[in-house]
Amino acid sequence: MPEIGRKGEAMAEERASGAMEERREVAIKFGRGLAGEPFTSKAGKQLVEIKIPNPDPNDTRSWETFVVPAGFVHENQYGKGLWIKLPEDGYTKLSRPKVIGQDETGKNIWGSDTRIVTNAELKSLVEAYKTRDRETGDRYSGAEDDYRPSGLSRLAEKKAEAASRADADLVPVNEEELPFR
Repeated sequence: MPEIGRKGEAMAEERASGAMEERREVAIKFGRGLAGEPFTSKAGKQLVEIKIPNPDPNDTRSWETFVVPAGFVHENQYGKGLWIKLPEDGYTKLSRPKVIGQDETGKNIWGSDTRIVTNAELKSLVEAYKTRDRETGDRYSGAEDDYRPSGLSRLAEKKAEAASRADADLVPVNEEELPFR
């Protein structure tokens, strides 16, 4: 019997006896706009690039990205979102493009910052939009100094400020001095 057949039989026996340990996975959900078009790697594999938006709206750097096999990416039942499952104890390499310098013609020379994160951390990075307060749109990650109110929650305050500025800018005018009536 070929070697491959014996390995397959051994795995089937492990599954039947319950000796095979269950693999824990992390399900990461994200919007369709964060997934790029599938591409073929140099090794001939179909891959998809997934973008991670910056959680801070004041952060103007490029978004971080990671690459997964195209078969890992699935549509949700409504067709508007996507999800992937990765091993919980695995690691993923994130990269962010950055300008290293300029050549003699003035064109930017691009490089990338890379870092390795656990798949559990990756889930929290990709799903950072879930930390927003649904009523006000405020973002809160749990740290006291990381609370950032949204414009909607400050709307009443801004209206009062604008009204006080408008009242201060108005100058009383004598109606008899106006050139028209």
